[in-house]
This record gives sequence, C-alpha cells and structure tokens, in this order.
Amino acid sequence: MAEATEIEREATTRGMPTRGPTAPSRTLNAMTVDVEDYFQVEAFAKVVSRDRWETMPRRVEENTDRLLALFADHGVKATFFVLGWIATRHRPLIQRIVAGGHELASHGFSHLRADRQSREEFRSDVRDTRRLLEDVGGVPVIGYRAATFSIGRGNWWAYDVLSEEGYDYSSSVFPIVHDLYGVPDAPREPFRPTGAPILEIPLTTVRLFGRNLPCSGGGYFRLLPYGISRRGFARVIERERRPCIFYCHPWEIDPAQPRQTAAPLKSRLRHYLNLGKMERRIARLLRDFAWGRMDEAFLGTSGKADGARRIG
Repeated sequence: MAEATEIEREATTRGMPTRGPTAPSRTLNAMTVDVEDYFQVEAFAKVVSRDRWETMPRRVEENTDRLLALFADHGVKATFFVLGWIATRHRPLIQRIVAGGHELASHGFSHLRADRQSREEFRSDVRDTRRLLEDVGGVPVIGYRAATFSIGRGNWWAYDVLSEEGYDYSSSVFPIVHDLYGVPDAPREPFRPTGAPILEIPLTTVRLFGRNLPCSGGGYFRLLPYGISRRGFARVIERERRPCIFYCHPWEIDPAQPRQTAAPLKSRLRHYLNLGKMERRIARLLRDFAWGRMDEAFLGTSGKADGARRIG
C-alpha cells in the first residue's frame, strides 16, 4: 500500500486527472485476457498437479463468455492469450472469440513456465500451440505471452525461437521486482530483444521515485483502489504518449469458484482478493479509456475480423 500512497501523492502534486472521460480516452490501449482456469495458475501449482486437471470442475468457458459479453456491451475488441489445453477442450469458445472480432494469441499449451523449459521443449510448446490455435480458430496467431511472465535474462533465447516459429510479438516481460517474475531493468516500452524481428511489448509500469510500479491489471488492479490504477494509466498515456496494456483472467470475475484451501495463505490472498469487485472495475475501465487488440494498439493492424487474413 506504500506504492499506492506514492502514486496518489504524485497525482495530487502534478495535477493528474482523477475522474471522468479525459484526453487519454483517445489513445487506443490494449485489452488482454489470459485464458486459463482457476486451477491452472502458478500460485496453485503445488496443490493442484497437472494430473488432476481433468478431474477439476471447469469454469473457464462460462467466465470467458461473461468477458466477451462485457466487451461487446462496450464495443471493445481484445486479445485473448489462450492455453492450448483450453483450446482442445473448448473449441466452440475459441471460435466465439474469433467470431467476435478479437485477436487470438498463444499462452503456451499447459501453463508451463518458459524458464523451466529447455530450448527444444519451448520450441515444441510454442509451435504446437500455435498450430492448434490456428486450426481451431481459423486465423493467424502472431502473438505470445509466457505463463507467469516467465521470459527473463536466463532464457532470452526464447525470442529467437518465437521468431523462428512465426510469432511477430511477445508480451511476456513485466519490468518490475516480483517474487515470481520480473525483469526490472528491461525497457518499459516495446523493444526488440535480439537480432530477430520479434517485438517484445512489456506490461505497463509507472516510473516513480526511481522505481517501476506495476500498472497493468491482474492482482494489483484488484488490490488497489480503482482510482490509483486509472491515474497510472493516464500518466503513461499523457506524459509518455504511448498506449497501455491491461490484462486479466476469466477466473478473476468468478468469486464462486472452488476454494483451494490447501494452498499457502499468501497464494490464497493473492488469488481471491476482491474477486467480487473485478467485473465492475473492468467495466469502469472500459468506459474511462479506449481499448482494442494488441495488434491494433502496437502493430498498427486493423484488427477487424473481416479484414484478417484467414487460414484455410
């Protein structure tokens, strides 16, 4: 909460906007969804093993449909980073995502951290998942997001593999200090990590008092008052003149999901905090800023379903 106080203080002293539609609404930002179910998150990896996934009640389709309806109500197109595991079991959902004009992108097959895979294991994962998603969705898949933002200095080679496997961009780096992920010295704006043409589009941060503070959604968006996140987005858009990224998960709008009581207290606090408020906060965010697909906001493509190059 110290970070929240610093943002509030900075907003007050610098005269940052605090309410109502303002100039930032004219900047197209990227709305993204990491499509995974509640039992597939890294925080529960030690209490819900992969061999139990088939036995768990699946809620991802209903929750993703709620997000699709929310976006439709606000005229927003988004990018959905989908697990291959989900796509094989929920093909109609993937097709509804594409039919709604949203961008289909890869989140890997089974939420394995990229930094726990060998180069060849990673290649197989991103190749097979891309082919699967393109087969199910019938559209090109050019975007990738590593599970738990797990591309870092130790596996920077992942960008060369992604480029070789046909991806145009990644959004896998969070330039913050965190116990599970983060490359705090990475650029805060889109950059090309290697000699390959692939673009890394890092998650949005606010630079304050010599530190990068998270401002992209997820648990921080649920933890902090909405106004703090709004001021952070406005700061990046107005001062740095570039779009922001917001990310969420379908399970974050589902307070009725089964509880994993065997998980550590810290993991449970992170996962379950303010789930009942998340959908309303996203709706407010959709009203306060302009949102679109990753390829629209950062690559300059039209993002229209009828204009996308289709496969087959």
